[in-house]
Amino acid sequence: MTALQLLAYIVAAIGLQSLLAVAILIWRRKPHEAVRLTPVVSSRTSEAAWDGLRAFRVIARTNEDLAQTQFSIALAPVDAAPLPPFKPGQFLTFSLAVDGPDSPARVVRCYSLSDTPDPAQYRITVKQALAPPGKPDVPAGIASGWLHDQAQTGTLLDVRAPSGQFFFVADPDAPPVFIAGGIGITPILSMLKSALADQPERSVHLFYGVRNGQDHAFKADLRQLADAHSGLTLHILYADPAPSDVVGQDYDLPGFITLDLLKQTLPHGRHAFYICGPDPMMKALIPALLGWGVADADIHRESFGPQTAAPRPAASPVAGPILAIGFRRSGRTLDWAGRDANLLDFAERHSIAVDAGCRGGTCGTCETRLISGRVHYATKPEFDITAGHCLLCVATPATALELDT
Repeated sequence: MTALQLLAYIVAAIGLQSLLAVAILIWRRKPHEAVRLTPVVSSRTSEAAWDGLRAFRVIARTNEDLAQTQFSIALAPVDAAPLPPFKPGQFLTFSLAVDGPDSPARVVRCYSLSDTPDPAQYRITVKQALAPPGKPDVPAGIASGWLHDQAQTGTLLDVRAPSGQFFFVADPDAPPVFIAGGIGITPILSMLKSALADQPERSVHLFYGVRNGQDHAFKADLRQLADAHSGLTLHILYADPAPSDVVGQDYDLPGFITLDLLKQTLPHGRHAFYICGPDPMMKALIPALLGWGVADADIHRESFGPQTAAPRPAASPVAGPILAIGFRRSGRTLDWAGRDANLLDFAERHSIAVDAGCRGGTCGTCETRLISGRVHYATKPEFDITAGHCLLCVATPATALELDT
């Protein structure tokens, strides 16, 4: 064998080893490449999110209050692909297989993310909706009750990507003021933790109102945040303190969050208000802030649907011209005469099946492709609608329509 032949064999061997190494690398990466993420450029997330439903597994569960009706669920994607970041304050939409004699096979619900973004997992916090005291005939919450009973470690849940237009945006000219009532603390906690993580010495006020110590969620977490951040001032209010609740230890003041309290507490100057809570609180506090002279652009509020909407005009039936509404898949064309508050009600009244969830422009379940025509929204939906689509639950026709449903 000549030296030239030996050199040729060596070069060939090195080439084969290189090809084998590349093949092994490609083979190892295939499971991850099977995850298909659809780029979404919207307020849903700042990076690529997924389209439709994605399977998640419950990996941890924690009770957040003494009454054990508020609980956090940590979720990891079954496909193990990294999760896109979300904007603090946004929510996840769940399609839950709730099957019982008094409930539909599936219900759609939105639950706020209650922690900072993590590429490995998301966390939501849910309050179990119970029948009101003394009213056992009033049904408890279907979805929250199912999650309370069934969502244990290992349970699989179908989830849509983070969404929502209620999220924290730092403004150097307007220190944030976070106001939460009851379970409204969930998006507020995500905002608060993110704000402090971004600027640990930031001046921040949190006003948090609950019934009493039994309902005080994240008590230890909030105290730890206050101990670690000198700029954070907590204002905890109990509306109906129990005999065991100690003022100055468990809470700061009895009563409710009011404009007078804000005036007495906050330093002079402009503030950015982030508010989430029960309907009575929202309806009382937001007009009061506007009357105080706070700009509407500086008041950010959460609305999960019609039940918790801040005082904004709701859609109502309006008489007008007869418009032809075509439902392509159903093969029907019907006349819209303004009798219905929205296209979802119109479709259901005519027995046209449409998947729906929140019925308030939040979850996006009823998003439908708009083949032709234009729709009108009385208020801007929370859900970021895909181009060429509409949300039937909050839309009314501006012209004749053809819908892909």
